Amino acid sequence: WSLVKLGTTAAQKKLFFNLRRMKGEIKALDSGQLRPEQVSHIATKLNVPEKDVISMNGRMSGSDASLNAPMGAEGDMEWMDWLEDEDSNQAQEFADNQEFDARMTLLQEAMTDLSEREQHILQERRLTDEPKTLEQLSEVYNVSRERIRQIEVRAFEKLQKAMQKMAKDTGLPTGA
Repeated sequence: WSLVKLGTTAAQKKLFFNLRRMKGEIKALDSGQLRPEQVSHIATKLNVPEKDVISMNGRMSGSDASLNAPMGAEGDMEWMDWLEDEDSNQAQEFADNQEFDARMTLLQEAMTDLSEREQHILQERRLTDEPKTLEQLSEVYNVSRERIRQIEVRAFEKLQKAMQKMAKDTGLPTGA
């Protein structure tokens, strides 16, 4: 298995399939780097830019190295040991999901302490992707926008207190 980047453009593909043959024709197979006149000759013959010839030659002349090759004098480590997994820690992700589920359960339980109107206003103002305006809710309940705001604030405070108490009782961090 190789990590050599294959050609993606037409010029790179042409070079990938013909560079070794062209180097053989000009007797440059053994040398790592091509001389400027050799680069020009190959670029002209294949009708590709010189920079592409240099780039492809560098990629093809380098040898692949195994990530499982031993490192150091003792050989007790491999190159792979130095690769870092940038994905999130599974244990932390699991713990975060558990805490989120517990908090959602607390939210649902705390919502039952609110009146139907308070639940509806909080749901429509704070627990939806596209919150309704005070004006829209004032039309539903036939009260002023200010009254809807007051109900929302009071319901949120009640909800917050209930959730903090339940979080403390269940051992979840309260953040307060």
